Amino acid sequence: MDPGHYHRRILLAVTGLSPQVVTETLYALAVTREPPFVPTEIVVVTTAEGAERVRLSLLSEDPGWFQRLRRDYGLPPIAFGPERVQVLRDGDASPLADIRRLMDNEIAADRITEQVRELTADPDSALHVSIAGGRKTMGYYLGYALSLFGRPQDRLSHVLVPEPFESSWDFFYPTPYNRVITTRDNKLVDTADAEVALAEIPFVSLRDGLPERLLSGKASFRQTVAAARRALEPPELTVDLAGQRISAGGEVVPMPPADLAFYAVMARRRQTGMHAARWDTDGLAQQYLSEYRRIAGELSGELERVESALADGMTQEYFEQRKSRTNTTLKGALGPQLAAPYLIQGDGARPRTRYGLRIDPEAICFGPMEALGARPQHDAPSIGGAAPTQ
Repeated sequence: MDPGHYHRRILLAVTGLSPQVVTETLYALAVTREPPFVPTEIVVVTTAEGAERVRLSLLSEDPGWFQRLRRDYGLPPIAFGPERVQVLRDGDASPLADIRRLMDNEIAADRITEQVRELTADPDSALHVSIAGGRKTMGYYLGYALSLFGRPQDRLSHVLVPEPFESSWDFFYPTPYNRVITTRDNKLVDTADAEVALAEIPFVSLRDGLPERLLSGKASFRQTVAAARRALEPPELTVDLAGQRISAGGEVVPMPPADLAFYAVMARRRQTGMHAARWDTDGLAQQYLSEYRRIAGELSGELERVESALADGMTQEYFEQRKSRTNTTLKGALGPQLAAPYLIQGDGARPRTRYGLRIDPEAICFGPMEALGARPQHDAPSIGGAAPTQ
């Protein structure tokens, strides 16, 4: 769907000492773009000095260039006020005057990343990101954040303003009437003659490769980039039975004993070279109970119930339930792209489809996780006493 058709339409911009980029971008989007994109709200991320300039030049009664632009071109109400000007703050919650130190850059990266994550969390919204203002690092972080969290309806752009208007403090947008201003080199120009263009910048979205915890909760810029990189790396799986969790591509996923035991069976079969399985595969119930005992222990109150349920072997219903729940857990924790290599999948040989993992056996290991991302030593005992078979 065209971004202009979304109920909530957001213009997000970074600014520094030139708040004009907000009105210039708004003009290009709402007046010259075909079809137009008229924001329902505007959000600005800036420094303390940048916020003051936005307040005095755009949001004041005089000159009030934001409302002037709306009146000049008959634009509908757009939510934009001091509450939507997000000032970057340090660890003590003090506003940043500028972005010059390494720490300032890290603060800006994290805040911009979090702002983009929040705005893209609403499925009924379309986000237009402008990287024209602020310091170069701010524009870089904003564009990168959109690559991390952006969706098909989101857009990235840079507004283009020709000389001599670009260098004039008095220029905020092309007016529909004559208005003569003085440029910095003391020349006179008419703002009605200005031509402002919007250069849309294509970006590759990595959103589907991010785990759910980063889509729904706060995370730093570095953490988010690291997670996106892991989605592009070869899969690695660690099964930590004692910790009742797995590590898939560096992401830790807790699992209840019943589901973890089933997943461990599939991982063990893949690691030891056994074929994929069905509910009626010989020895499968015994293999499942063996993994369950490793997880829950012999004294577990649930062990007797599970043994009773599997006394006559594993039923199709039990098999399908465990498979479905395990795959749902993986997709919910990892996201569709990162989860794909770790899912329990069918071999496609109908009508007797068998299921298993497709990950490289050498990428699977069993053992405790000493640290996030660490690879424990391989521990591949035989499954339920059975020798590997093809």
